[in-house]
Amino acid sequence: MKVGFIGLGNVGSKLSGSLLRNGFEVMVRDLNQEFMDSFVARGAIAAESPKHLATTCDIIITCLPSPAACSTVMEAEDGVLAGLSAGKIWMEMSTTDESEVRRIGELVKAKGADPIDCPVSGGCHRADTGNISIFAGCTRQAFDRALPVLTTMGRRIIHTGDLGTASKLKVVTNYLATANLISLAEALTTSKAMGLDMNVTYAAIKASSGNSFVHETESQVILNGSREINFTVDLVLKDVGLFDTLAKREGMELDLAPLLVDIFQQAQNDYGAREKSPNIIRRYEEPMGLHVLGKDFPADMLDDEPEEPGYEVQVSGRQDY
Repeated sequence: MKVGFIGLGNVGSKLSGSLLRNGFEVMVRDLNQEFMDSFVARGAIAAESPKHLATTCDIIITCLPSPAACSTVMEAEDGVLAGLSAGKIWMEMSTTDESEVRRIGELVKAKGADPIDCPVSGGCHRADTGNISIFAGCTRQAFDRALPVLTTMGRRIIHTGDLGTASKLKVVTNYLATANLISLAEALTTSKAMGLDMNVTYAAIKASSGNSFVHETESQVILNGSREINFTVDLVLKDVGLFDTLAKREGMELDLAPLLVDIFQQAQNDYGAREKSPNIIRRYEEPMGLHVLGKDFPADMLDDEPEEPGYEVQVSGRQDY
């Protein structure tokens, strides 16, 4: 099975790296020639265009920074759709608008191919080791065909239902992580202002009902001072904006989601779109003249679990099958 991968950025490079590491034949495409050259040096094949990649490969994966970028790659004259044919699979691994993935999915189905939206969750450090979680929205038949690829890139694979359901759930989980990041930034800065030891503060939160995945990972790089998680303010703003839009489509008026959109819009205006997302803590540090740091925390988030074979998570009580 030949897999084509378009988008070799922070997440895409790690997911496609897992495929290469585990013996898949991989063809790659990215606008950054250095990224392409790096993968070719590791054994990948370079595609001349998205159309060339789609014509050549059995499974085509896109992992791009925005819905607009994905639409361009799919629908351009030399795009993926121009090279798709019956029996192939398109897997969209970006965090995207579910209505857009369903729109493009219809174009994919018109070619006789199967569309899957399959965003990831768990951070770049877990994508690097193949231990990340992957949601997959598609028919059961398409899911079963794609499962060997999914379980190579990720550990916990959840079939979420029809096309678009995975993208909805990904936006929900990113929204929750963002809310947690803001509350941690406030809590850590307040703890510093109160004169608490930051290493003790980290340990106390971790041992308490206030603990979370975000605390165990992002709080560490905040307290190190690197604030490095390979994710930026503009991407957070996109994600929380998608969640707010989804809620409004359902007729909901939320309290927290619009506030998070405003906070990250202000952060983008103040610090720049490419500021590291954990540096949202600057919003609370700088007015107080504080720099929230601990001792001996890592500069990067690392997955200390060994790579393990992936598997489908069985969901009890589900209604769709």
